Amino acid sequence: MNYKPTDTHNNKCSICVLGQFCLPVGLKSADVSKIDELIKERVHLKKGESLYRHGEALNSLYSIRFGTLKTEHCLQDGRQQVIGFHLPGEIMGLDGIGNGYYQSNAIALEESEVCIIRYEAFEDLAHEIPDLQNQFHRIMSRELTQDQRHMLSLGTMRAEERLATFLLNFSHRLTVRGYLNNEFDLRMSREEIGSYLGMKIETVSRMLSRFVEAGLIQIKQRHIKLIDMDALYVLAAIENSDRNYCKPVFSPTQN
Repeated sequence: MNYKPTDTHNNKCSICVLGQFCLPVGLKSADVSKIDELIKERVHLKKGESLYRHGEALNSLYSIRFGTLKTEHCLQDGRQQVIGFHLPGEIMGLDGIGNGYYQSNAIALEESEVCIIRYEAFEDLAHEIPDLQNQFHRIMSRELTQDQRHMLSLGTMRAEERLATFLLNFSHRLTVRGYLNNEFDLRMSREEIGSYLGMKIETVSRMLSRFVEAGLIQIKQRHIKLIDMDALYVLAAIENSDRNYCKPVFSPTQN
């Protein structure tokens, strides 16, 4: 991993475009400048490199500056279960706070860079700035809510519903970061998507092919274009605030 001091970059927290997703949300300008002093270095990751590993002591939290990472849990039989995909502005390492050790592996899916937030120094600053502590609690609550929704989808949704929900959720997360809402690259493999959604790779490939045949999406390698987002909302059983549809896209299948 390649470490970089932040004082050589002209993009600290106080002027970072990702501040609306990260720690500075809702803080006064004077308090944001204190976070500038808190984050003194970044780490650059190549594709496949680990940010941290399961069982390592929690020393830092991390905020993604650019790139995409995955978190995965090590099963007893040696398999890896993907439990999350993480985008710029999101905080990683929160699972290590409970017992002081990271509970997952964090691996770069592409060239990425993250800001290092030394946890001990962060705790000291959070006691000094109540609004920072409140924002941190909101971040943790948001992560917990996302995890609960994902677990619910695994237990109640059919394969095509899970995949449609995944594509729409990924689209939304990119949209709020200023990217196109209907066209993006999936940095993860189909096997990794299947692991995250509780599906075999063959099921993922079959569902994607069905989506293409139904005119819902277009695929070129890992590039996805959402053609009929309204129909995807119907399939995922997610309310679309723009329009209301009730016609099913295609007949249900089992995974």
